[in-house]
Amino acid sequence: MKLVLACLCWVFSFGVSAQVFDIPHNTEEPTRTLLIEVKKPKALVLLFPGGGGKAGISEVGFVKSRHTFVRSIDLWGQYGIDAVLVDSPYDLGDLRRGNLRGREDHLARVDEVVAFYKAKFGLPVWIFGHSMGSSTATYYANELAKSKGKLSGIIIAGSIHTASLNDDVALPVLGIHHADDACAGTPVSATKRIIEGRPANYISKLEIIEGGISEGNVCDSFAYHGFNQIESEFIQRAAQFILSH
Repeated sequence: MKLVLACLCWVFSFGVSAQVFDIPHNTEEPTRTLLIEVKKPKALVLLFPGGGGKAGISEVGFVKSRHTFVRSIDLWGQYGIDAVLVDSPYDLGDLRRGNLRGREDHLARVDEVVAFYKAKFGLPVWIFGHSMGSSTATYYANELAKSKGKLSGIIIAGSIHTASLNDDVALPVLGIHHADDACAGTPVSATKRIIEGRPANYISKLEIIEGGISEGNVCDSFAYHGFNQIESEFIQRAAQFILSH
C-alpha cells in the first residue's frame, strides 16, 4: 500500500507550510496526518487530540475539528518545531462510552506514525496527547516501550484520571493542566499524580496554567480544559520543554 500525499496551498506565519500524509495500515483505511513544516526544524511533535480522536482532516488539509491542537497548530513554527496533527479513521471512544485507545490496532497505528516521521526527518520525535489523547501517549509509552530510539519525550495535558505511566518509561515527561479545569474526568490531580509519581532521577515537569476564558461544556475544547484564549502560552511551555531536552 503506497503512501498518499496531498500538497496544500497553506502558508502560515514563521515560514511554515502544510502537507497531508496518509500512513498505510495493513489493507485497512490509512491513518491521516497533517504536517505543518518549518524550514529548519529542531524537533517534531505528534499531536493526538482528545474526544473520540477524529480530527476530520480532508485530502486537501482542511480540518473539521476546532480542538485546541487545531487552533494552535501554526504556533509551533516560531520555535522551530514541526507539528503533526494525527487523525483517527474511527471513533476512539471516551470515558463514558469506553476508552478504545488501548486497543492493539490503535497503538499499532501510533507506532506507524512515529516510525514514518522519524524515518522521514530524522528529528527528535515527541508525542503530545491532550485529554483523552493523554491515554494514547501513556498507553503507547507503556506498552510499546521496546520501540527504543523512536521517541524523545512525552507531553500530556488535561490528562484523564485513568492515565498512568510505568516506572520503566524513562523518557522526559511534561504534564500541563489548567488550574481551573472543571471537567470531572480530567482533574488537575490526574496530571499531578503522573508527574509527581515519577522516579526522582527522571526528567519530569508539571506546568499549571491560569487565565483564558471558559465557554460551553467544561469538558470541551473551548473551556478552561482546552486552554481557550491562552493557546500561545500553552504551546510556549510545551515547546520550551521540548527544546531544552
